Amino acid sequence: MSEDWIAPSILSADFARLGEEVDAVLKAGADLVHFDVMDNHYVPNLTIGPMVCEALRKHGVSAPIDVHLMVTPVDRLAEDFAAAGASYISFHPEASRHPDRTLQLIRDAGCRSGLVFNPATPLSWLDHLMDKVDMILLMSVNPGFGGQGFIETTLKKLATARSLIEESGCSIRLEVDGGVKVDNIGRIAQAGADTFVAGSAIFGAGDYTQTISQMRSEIAGVR
Repeated sequence: MSEDWIAPSILSADFARLGEEVDAVLKAGADLVHFDVMDNHYVPNLTIGPMVCEALRKHGVSAPIDVHLMVTPVDRLAEDFAAAGASYISFHPEASRHPDRTLQLIRDAGCRSGLVFNPATPLSWLDHLMDKVDMILLMSVNPGFGGQGFIETTLKKLATARSLIEESGCSIRLEVDGGVKVDNIGRIAQAGADTFVAGSAIFGAGDYTQTISQMRSEIAGVR
């Protein structure tokens, strides 16, 4: 199992103070900065583009930036985010006409590649793509909005994905996004996740350091 990473989603941050907010969660112990990129086409919302990624890099953010593309088509924005300083770029396989080509494009651009699975999307997309994937992201809510409740059936899907990773022998991170909180992160870790996206649970808390510390304590309790 890989080292556990906490990835605050800036979707829940105060955008009027975004640079300060990102600095604060990283100082509080976060490992990644998570971008939820929505296009009002693949999902019913519109959020942020590559310029925000580039602005945070210019602000001085050096931590890995983890970009989750909820967009279609995928390739152009993937290239733009890579140029803007992204570290990981993940997309929904059904949003790309050629997922294999898109994964290779992301790696060729110098980033780590990832596939994202909605609650009802089968993991069978991985059958012929495991060797091109650096991250598997399971959505534990339906994409498009922050603040939703965790879908419990994701736990079984996480366990299945963890088994697939172990069987493959590949070095692949297993990320979960949606409704992750202090009171359920231990069960999520126990199911097999090693990368945890949390938006409102962190940015909605008064003390970022205390919340992230509590999350790590819950994870440590099942390791």
